[in-house]
Amino acid sequence: MDNLFGFADDLGPAKIIHVYEPSVGLRGILVIDNVASGPSIGGLRIAPDVSVNECFRLARAMTLKNAAADLPHGGGKMVIYGDPKMPMQQKQLIIRAAADSLRNEESYIFGPDMGSNEECMAWVRDEIGRSVGLPTEMGGIPLDEIGATGWGVMHATELAMSYLGLDLNGARVVIQGFGSVGKHSARFLQEKGASIIAVNDSRGTVHNPQGLDLEALFELKRQGQSVADFEGGKSLERDAIIDIDCDIWIPAARPDVINESNVQRLNAKLVVQGANIPVTEGAEKYLYEHDILYVPDFIANAGGVICAAMEYRGSTKETAMAAIAEKVSNNTRRVLDISFNERVPPRVAAMKMSRARIKKAMSMRRWSLFSSAPHFL
Repeated sequence: MDNLFGFADDLGPAKIIHVYEPSVGLRGILVIDNVASGPSIGGLRIAPDVSVNECFRLARAMTLKNAAADLPHGGGKMVIYGDPKMPMQQKQLIIRAAADSLRNEESYIFGPDMGSNEECMAWVRDEIGRSVGLPTEMGGIPLDEIGATGWGVMHATELAMSYLGLDLNGARVVIQGFGSVGKHSARFLQEKGASIIAVNDSRGTVHNPQGLDLEALFELKRQGQSVADFEGGKSLERDAIIDIDCDIWIPAARPDVINESNVQRLNAKLVVQGANIPVTEGAEKYLYEHDILYVPDFIANAGGVICAAMEYRGSTKETAMAAIAEKVSNNTRRVLDISFNERVPPRVAAMKMSRARIKKAMSMRRWSLFSSAPHFL
């Protein structure tokens, strides 16, 4: 970008760091947004088409998410350019190099995200001792295995349905993206009586109005196949998932999947944002103006970072899951109350709540965006 300060506003970002090591093919970007509440926690994303803009937006989402969840952490994010399915040895070299290059950036704590996992966090821990989302053998709580984010998405969905006078039992759910967030959201929602009628992945969509057999789909994915190969439903093109009639539509993959060009195709009563920044600002405006309720990303999908923050302080899985249920439900209720009472979009309500907490933390610092205390506490 021509203007390096083009992203700057009253919340940050405090730092944008370019990370490069040609000997292993490392090209990455770290954005440390706002650490007034404490050192930032944010995932490490690996993808071929990441950008500074995406990294900044994700870091800002983490700032808002951590504040909304009342965590003693600010927001940050790292992206690395590359194929997330690259050979494991190559990935290990790149991630270890990234960790070493940022060994002095104590204001950032690595966490898992798309393209990275618990093993990757173990490599970071081994290099610099500063990561969350670790394997259980290293004292971690396995976020992906237990479905921490999906657990929070289910609670946000259940609470939001009550504002529509509807119940999860019997509700028809469509989930875009069938990775960790998508499949665990599906599992928890089905346990509450919802019917998962369509899911997709990068290769296609499968749709069954009578409900999909989730256990069979999980087994199919474990075998490396696409949901579009599933024989228990009708196979469709990947983006056909947007048009499917349902009660609840959950985006659980990449940014901006619902935007100004396709939001008119949605046929749902509720959109719960399981992914980070999956709906553009213009598309959210359309949803609000057409009485389609939505729960913003940093409210609905905070389960993962709540779990990570509690792991960082030695909590157990059971304690973390209870905290996720309480925090996500309470925050969803508070945001929707503000939205309904003040007649503002849910995003505006969520921003108002989070910004108030961030501004309060900033007011107690010598420097507004960051801390000068040891280890950024």
